[in-house]
Amino acid sequence: MNAPIVSFNHVGKSFDVDGFELEAIREFNLDIAEGEFVAIVGSSGCGKSTLLRLLVGLDTQYRGHITVDGKAVTGIGGERGIVFQEHRLFPWLTVADNIGLGLVNEPLSAEQKHKRVDDFIDLVGLKDFTRAYPHQLSGGMAQRVAIARGLVASPRILLLDEPFGALDALTRQQMQDELLAIRSRAKITTILVTHDVEEAIFLADRVVVMEPRPGRIKQVVDIALPHPRQRSSFDFHQLREELLHELTADGHYQPPVQVQVRDLPLSFIAC
Repeated sequence: MNAPIVSFNHVGKSFDVDGFELEAIREFNLDIAEGEFVAIVGSSGCGKSTLLRLLVGLDTQYRGHITVDGKAVTGIGGERGIVFQEHRLFPWLTVADNIGLGLVNEPLSAEQKHKRVDDFIDLVGLKDFTRAYPHQLSGGMAQRVAIARGLVASPRILLLDEPFGALDALTRQQMQDELLAIRSRAKITTILVTHDVEEAIFLADRVVVMEPRPGRIKQVVDIALPHPRQRSSFDFHQLREELLHELTADGHYQPPVQVQVRDLPLSFIAC
């Protein structure tokens, strides 16, 4: 078995709140293989976003060990890109210039940077909006720019912190489809934080269910459904019910009993 690209080993995190120590994460252990898509789900306050901040290197004060390719995470690195819930685009910069910010620290010539930006504008389907400004974009288009900015430096790991949480339901589903297409083309390891169980099942290879206060793993579920996944299928629905149960109740999940009804009156039979 190949060594994991990401490894969390006995990771813990506490915050000082008004002189008291608040434990946010306790004994978090997880290995993630290269190319895998892992979703982390849980209620507010379970430490999901904190885990991403630790992995991307925005916070280096924690217990335990986090490694990428066997090397300890000690700060921000080019092999990790992150996309937040809010797109955080600079309103005075064009789409191309916003994406180009992801290359500020890359040792590339101006021509190479321009080519890389153009490639990723194509990747997210915004070729006609290269010179547009954020206020001229829809919410979904702005988030695609943010994803392109996260990918433009060619990181090996893409971290997504509730990236579609601010979008309407239809745009959210469209962006989920788009993310799968982008990931298929870019072949990138992806870690998604979300509170949306359906989103996690639709996108991920594995779903990590978190318990809150302090955040810790309750269950890791393999999602063996083939792509493209059908949200209306029985298997999808069953997984959704199981994960919702894990998030909202104690004890073991009991799947609903399938009831077969016979000899219905004619008035119940649809024409």
